[in-house]
Order: sequence, then structure tokens, then C-alpha cells
Amino acid sequence: MAVREIVLHPHPILRKKAREVTDFGPALQKLIDDMFDTLRWASGVGLAAPQVNVPWRVLVVEYAHEEGVPPERYALVNPKLVYVSPETEIGTEGCLSIPGVFGEVVRARSIIVKGQDRFGHPITIRAHGWLARIFQHEIDHLNGILFIDKAVRTWKEAPEPAEVALQARK
Repeated sequence: MAVREIVLHPHPILRKKAREVTDFGPALQKLIDDMFDTLRWASGVGLAAPQVNVPWRVLVVEYAHEEGVPPERYALVNPKLVYVSPETEIGTEGCLSIPGVFGEVVRARSIIVKGQDRFGHPITIRAHGWLARIFQHEIDHLNGILFIDKAVRTWKEAPEPAEVALQARK
């Protein structure tokens, strides 16, 4: 297992539709393990394969519903949104491939995702709230869509005072 480099916007792979996975062999298993390592290293909650420069329809999510509770881990291959609730909510999103930028994005409050687990077995996930938002964000990545494309408003994170002082000396 290893931490992979996260590609940054405007890298072209982030705008391409990822390919369906048909081989569930060692290369896929290593990719998924590496994606979980990379996600933890970057302190994220979700990661799509194109973000580590692999054009496959694979995503991982690691999300704790509350503090002190072990996070739920999902590895999803060839995911498809099969239900999107008409109820929506606006929420703040960021992206490991667009560091320092945040935006308000309208997403469905509840979803159902079908796909395959890391071994090719069918899986169905029902998600609500923040978890639903994470899955929608990552599935967008697999379709070449970034959160900034859907944001109703975006902003850059204010730099820390030490960063401002360092920039002023340059």
C-alpha cells in the first residue's frame, strides 16, 4: 500500500469520463488500498480514481457519522446513481484536487447508489445527508465534473498569517 499523488485542477484527467472496470484483479485491489491510504494521508472523506491519475470508475469513502465512532469505509466500483431524492440541500464542499477553494453546492438529500464492491459483487448503498453529498461529489469526478461546475458560490480559503508574511517577503 502507498500514498499516491493527487492530481490538481486543471489536470486533463479530471475532465474526462472514467472507464468502466472489468478486471477485478490485483491492480484494482492495489489501487483501492492505495486510495484509502491517500485519502487518510490527505485527511479527506472521499477520493475518485481520476484524482490519482487512474481513469477507472472507482471511488473510496471513509466517513465517521459522529466523533469517537470508527468511520464507515466504502470502496465502490462502477457506481451509478439509481435514485436521487427531489429534496435538496445546499452545503459547503471542497476538493483534494482543488486545494484552498470551497463552494456552496446544491445536492440531493438522499440517494441510492448501485455498483460493485472491490471483488465485483453487486452492492447497493442508501445514503442521506453528508454521506449522500460525498457519494454525489465522487461520482461527479468519475464523469469529469468538478464541484466548482455546480457551485452557486465559490471562495478561496484565507491564508494563514504566517503564509501572508512569507509571501510578502518574496
